[in-house]
Amino acid sequence: MSTLRFFAIQETLNRKPVKIVEKKRRSELFGKNVYNKSTMQQTLTKDAFESVSNAIEKGTKIERSIADQIASSMKDWALGKGVTHYTHWFQPLTGATAEKHDAFFETIGEGDAIEKFGGGQLVQQEPDASSFPNGGIRNTFEARGYTAWDPTSPAFIYGTTLCIPTVFVAYTGEALDYKTPLLRALQAVDGAAVAVCKYFDKNVKKVNASLGWEQEYFLIDSALVSSRPDILLTGRTLLGHASAKGQQLDDHYFGTIPNRAMSYMRDLETECMLLGIPVKTRHNEVAPNQFELAPIYEEANLAVDHNALLMDVMDKVAERHNFKVLFHEKPFAGINGSGKHNNWSLSTDTGVNLLSPGKTPMSNLQFLTFFVNTIKAVNDNEELLRAAIASASNDHRLGANEAPPAIMSVFIGKQLTKVLNELENVTSGKLSPEEKTDLKLNVVGKIPEILLDNTDRNRTSPFAFTGNKFEFRAVGSKANCANPMTLLNSIVAKQLMAFKTEVDALIEKKDMKKDDAVFNVLREYIKKSKTILFEGNGYGEAWEKEAKKRGLSNNKTTPGALEVKISKKAKAIYEELGVMNAVEVEARYEIEMEDYIMRIQIEGRVLGDIARNHIVPTAIKYQNILIENAKGLKEIYGETEFKKVAKAQLDLIEEISSHIVTINDSVTKMTNMRKKANSIEDVTSKAKAYCDKVKPLFDDIRYHCDKLELLVDDELWPLTKYRELLFTK
Repeated sequence: MSTLRFFAIQETLNRKPVKIVEKKRRSELFGKNVYNKSTMQQTLTKDAFESVSNAIEKGTKIERSIADQIASSMKDWALGKGVTHYTHWFQPLTGATAEKHDAFFETIGEGDAIEKFGGGQLVQQEPDASSFPNGGIRNTFEARGYTAWDPTSPAFIYGTTLCIPTVFVAYTGEALDYKTPLLRALQAVDGAAVAVCKYFDKNVKKVNASLGWEQEYFLIDSALVSSRPDILLTGRTLLGHASAKGQQLDDHYFGTIPNRAMSYMRDLETECMLLGIPVKTRHNEVAPNQFELAPIYEEANLAVDHNALLMDVMDKVAERHNFKVLFHEKPFAGINGSGKHNNWSLSTDTGVNLLSPGKTPMSNLQFLTFFVNTIKAVNDNEELLRAAIASASNDHRLGANEAPPAIMSVFIGKQLTKVLNELENVTSGKLSPEEKTDLKLNVVGKIPEILLDNTDRNRTSPFAFTGNKFEFRAVGSKANCANPMTLLNSIVAKQLMAFKTEVDALIEKKDMKKDDAVFNVLREYIKKSKTILFEGNGYGEAWEKEAKKRGLSNNKTTPGALEVKISKKAKAIYEELGVMNAVEVEARYEIEMEDYIMRIQIEGRVLGDIARNHIVPTAIKYQNILIENAKGLKEIYGETEFKKVAKAQLDLIEEISSHIVTINDSVTKMTNMRKKANSIEDVTSKAKAYCDKVKPLFDDIRYHCDKLELLVDDELWPLTKYRELLFTK
């Protein structure tokens, strides 16, 4: 066993759980470090509080004088908690969060100082924008960008820093972050949904999109991670033979949480409570050392912020417990990857979940309206939905070990399928009183009863209805939720707008009653959306063939999936809703393609380094031991008996040589292919070259390296093995 590997394992085995003593109830800790409505109500004047409330609920502008009051109150509250710095906390297109800390400290005169923080510093700052991904929006020498306060997401304290959630835009106004398009999409779906809700309840004034993410992750001891260059630099194992025992016994899933992991979780949950992140559920996932946590659902913008913050906090808490959190969607081959299921719904300011069946036919007609329109939106934009979750890391996960496939489909269950089939057969045009009564009592009116048994789930479905929400299961564990949420809310908003236009036209031009018009439009939508509905096994070859017949896309790689993002259709959707302009759409496409290229490039370099500088030298070292052994046997037994006695050693020497030659040739070929790809200027062609020419060689290199792992003496093998990474507690 290599020295590094030996000490890493010993260090891990000697770890003891960090003792966590919880002194207070969770409810007493919740939001203590958040400048939330409760805190604002206690610290702001009535006018200032009303101004912030209106900004949050109605999107109205906060006057400068009021902003000064809020900043002063926020500063005093933060200083009282030992805070020394503040930062505009934002989410640039790197996939990580960003922050630049400034002290409250200011000098006045000679030798005097004060703590200063005004409305101008709260509302807007000017960080350097040149080094963040911008997709060609800015030149390198153009550094100016602005962060602007988002009052809908409360400020919070982490450590000794006051963090103020903000949007991030270029000097020329284009969005350079995830939050800005999301806020625009949420505004669009709010307006569209309210307009449709008026058919059923005139009192509805606002509709909020809600989100509940489920964060899956792996916990690996930091010493073991340090012994693996691939995990350190890429977040996943590029090499490694499967452990004899993996997840096949299903003994980890929902099992007793290991002591060290439990200590980490309790510490993490305490931090989350203080930050107002409403985490509620924790459990072991399917793969060894894989876990999940999930929160109570929140308004989508806040939920996205909380998930981005959570991932930061998870990393920091992990350091205290000598763990490394792996967010990569597929850090280990052959076992479950990690997703971040996005549970999405729409709720009114009157307290109604629009995707939850009600107790009356009227409320169920409202439910069916939003239910069918969502299905129609997914049906018409399935390729865009796939693009919204595309990444180099998620490509490894989709379609493998219980993850949904790259083909987008919607699962609704047998009961609701039956309901839609009955609605589809509604008589066209105006309904007679008898038909309307029969429809409402026998079809629409029975939905609550039917849904009591509608709890089964299809784990291979990318987009499944689960009782009162849709679960977008294809989102990757490393992703920022804003990307899929911006797209989903946008396409649903556009669909609801089209629905209202069609219903209004039937009412005005055909002189139909409202219910007749709604039923007629829904019936046509059901007919047009059958393509996307699928209840079976998403992994089967039969579904691939069937999906192709239906005309559904099957973009298995990121370069193929992303191209639809810059289609005329995609640009038209975003521009019509005011979510993004063409420049912003094209910039994001370029950024995501470049991200793909760089990640595959880094993985190729790391793989080549490990293969040639770790694996091959170790194999040669073991081969030399075998050669010396064979020489000794030849001296003892002579030429006649030698080949018979030393057959195993000679075969092993030859087999090792074969693997070494193939590894060396493949690494050379991969390096040359990478050089060719690097010479391509067009980002689309370059990404495809990396995908089709460079990445496939990884599998060949890995195969032969993993075969050597089975042949070479365990005492010599330099890399910590799967069995040690996954089962050393």
